[in-house]
Amino acid sequence: MSTPLEEAPHSLAGDRRLLLKREDVHELGAFKWRGALPSLRAHRERGADAVVTASTGNHGAATAWAAQRTGMRAVVFGPEAASRAKVAVMEDLGAELRLVGPDLDYAKDRAREFADEQGLPFFEDGAEPAQFDGYAEIARELVEQLGEPPGSVVVPVGNGALVIGIARELERSERIGVVAKEAPVMALSVAAGRPVDCERCATFADGMAVRVAVPLAVAELAALGVRMVEVSERALARAVGAFDSVGIRVEASAGAPLAALDSMDALREPVVLIVTGRNIDDDLHRRAVEDPASFSP
Repeated sequence: MSTPLEEAPHSLAGDRRLLLKREDVHELGAFKWRGALPSLRAHRERGADAVVTASTGNHGAATAWAAQRTGMRAVVFGPEAASRAKVAVMEDLGAELRLVGPDLDYAKDRAREFADEQGLPFFEDGAEPAQFDGYAEIARELVEQLGEPPGSVVVPVGNGALVIGIARELERSERIGVVAKEAPVMALSVAAGRPVDCERCATFADGMAVRVAVPLAVAELAALGVRMVEVSERALARAVGAFDSVGIRVEASAGAPLAALDSMDALREPVVLIVTGRNIDDDLHRRAVEDPASFSP
């Protein structure tokens, strides 16, 4: 399915021409289905009847959704503190869910071990070539909808697969990736030109809560020349509130591109923000909307 490209309300856009690519309107509430479906089809064609993956929520849900459509099983490992809303979606979609450890990267290690023990393929989010092609379709759609490549495109970055797929298709656009200041490993790694060690991973934007960089993604982002920007937890919360004020519910990762605008010099217009998802726990959404100052600056 094609997702809408919409003019942003003036309260979000200000004096710039700002467009929203609404990946949040998919039935899963997030963009991840675009990468999961072609990836599982590829595993199915290679003879697999099940995959193992690790996720904070949206990727796991998309993997389970794609597994239903390809006649496969999906075993999903996630952190113990995973979003309750996202856990419920994964369970409803039939994922065999295992919540372990403090963060995504710990769960990923356990998932990889389990896959090896069971002789099953490990579907690592951000390291599956078919994902990049799936996410490139977002860029192709927005060019068709806009009639030309945008001046700039701003994309939240977790493991980097989404911005890689989009950046590959938009070579003439300014490509900006946004990470949480409290989970900066991808920005630090791209700046260094190699994966670096980083223990900081304390963001409420669970879709960007990555502690260990995927080497393939780091190499791709560096080669593509994607500009990386960091945003604070408070800026993310304010962005969630700004979207809420115009009737759009977003999770913190989806708010990241809006949060980044104020920290950047004038961008080439039109500027497209990729609104990646809406799956956020009610209490966390309420806190972001009502009390953004309670988040770290």
